[in-house]
Amino acid sequence: MTIAASELTLGLLAGGRASRLGGIDKAWLRRDGEAQVLRLARAHAPRVAQVLVSANRDPQRYAANGLRAVGDATPDLGPLGGLDALASACATPWLFTLPVDAVNLDENLLPALIAAQTGQGAYAIDDDGVQPLFALWPVEPLRAALAEALQRRALAVRALQAALGMTALRLDGLRFGNLNTPEDLAAAGFIADPDP
Repeated sequence: MTIAASELTLGLLAGGRASRLGGIDKAWLRRDGEAQVLRLARAHAPRVAQVLVSANRDPQRYAANGLRAVGDATPDLGPLGGLDALASACATPWLFTLPVDAVNLDENLLPALIAAQTGQGAYAIDDDGVQPLFALWPVEPLRAALAEALQRRALAVRALQAALGMTALRLDGLRFGNLNTPEDLAAAGFIADPDP
């Protein structure tokens, strides 16, 4: 099944509270002079019709950098709150999500997810295990499944994906990485934004 760029929205999940990094907003961590959220948006923008960021603070800063930020309708729901915000704002039939602290990008990820899915979407498994937020979601079924899950306060992303019948895509030899500790930042060459 082929999915055109006009049918795709990139959704960057940046709505966390940054508690593991002492309040540092991962979206604005910099590597090689570029903020992480801008790096991810730039890398994928040619392949999608729309870029959205799930973020619960500094919407003006995103706007000043040409990005549309959408906040959680209900706080403290974790990743499902971000997914709900993105799905609600999405103007295309498909949503491609990435955590904003994805360190290693693979240009083949999106085409591989598109090829693997059979109408219900797909999510990635790298060498570190299941990565449920590196995923391609069918928006209308996602909205319905989210409404049911949030009503029941069933907040596990993998349970949501099971309910949708999404395909698990194994990507051998790949590690996306994440940024949860100062050691992670140093190892990946990131620095905190000097002008938060």
